[in-house]
Amino acid sequence: MGRSEGDGVVLRLFRRSGDSATELVGSAVPLERGLQAYVERNMTALLGVRFLDTEVRTGPLHGGRIDSLGLDEDGSPTIVEYKRGRDENVINQALFYLAWLRDHQDAFEALVARRLGPDAVAEVDWSSPRIICVAADYSRYDVHAIGEMNRRIDLVRYRQFGDDLLTLELVASVAGGTARGGSGGGLVVARPTAEQRLAGASEAVRALYDDIDGRLLDFGDVHSVQLKQYVAYRRGPNFASVKVQARSLLVYLRLDPAAVELVEGFTRDVRGIGHHGTGDLEVRITSPAGLDRAEPLLRSAYEAVA
Repeated sequence: MGRSEGDGVVLRLFRRSGDSATELVGSAVPLERGLQAYVERNMTALLGVRFLDTEVRTGPLHGGRIDSLGLDEDGSPTIVEYKRGRDENVINQALFYLAWLRDHQDAFEALVARRLGPDAVAEVDWSSPRIICVAADYSRYDVHAIGEMNRRIDLVRYRQFGDDLLTLELVASVAGGTARGGSGGGLVVARPTAEQRLAGASEAVRALYDDIDGRLLDFGDVHSVQLKQYVAYRRGPNFASVKVQARSLLVYLRLDPAAVELVEGFTRDVRGIGHHGTGDLEVRITSPAGLDRAEPLLRSAYEAVA
């Protein structure tokens, strides 16, 4: 079939040849170990996750092996599981491994130190560990189920087109609601970042946040995730990160600052400057007029990750 059928978006891929359009025939053959290895080698580009390890044994108590472990662009520990057969319950399996991961934070951080360097351990954010499931297809029950699980889960569907094309679709995504605290901490209910920071912000900033949140989500196929320091808006990878301050919003966009006319007090190049959030362009928004002014930049960042 040349399209991806199901509860998500129908994907059709065409080859342009002059004025003609030829639909490419996609394959949903069972995922092989070679494709898992390919995803692991290219995990940053494909999933926005830095690869850490493969086939991680969970010991005699859990008695399994996590397909892939990584650290995403927000610093969230990430489990990637691949569904090889239609009847395999990959979501429950990943949740089982998530329990192991939260009980072995020290081991995970030691792995981060070995693979990415000791400084990377400070980036690890345990407020919202993440599960990514990769499969040829999902049922409507899978899509409904993750909404009931109160965990941060992404369902990604793949299709292969010949020997040289691979597509990945984000079929469904939920942000979750509970998280474990720092290394060795107990289970706590994580208050959303927006709620924490908005509590100390002015009424005007709270109104600005509501406005920008609505505008970003209205772009379509956008998912927001509330993290420890900011709210990430993503379309696959993050395209915007919003940090609430007492009198303003700081927005970090996945745009090249060199391609933008920088205006003092409004936009700033933060390449090489430590900051929370994904993106090299910082936009400071202090008023509704400033948000209107920023909207073309928000739209450009959204379109850049299409």
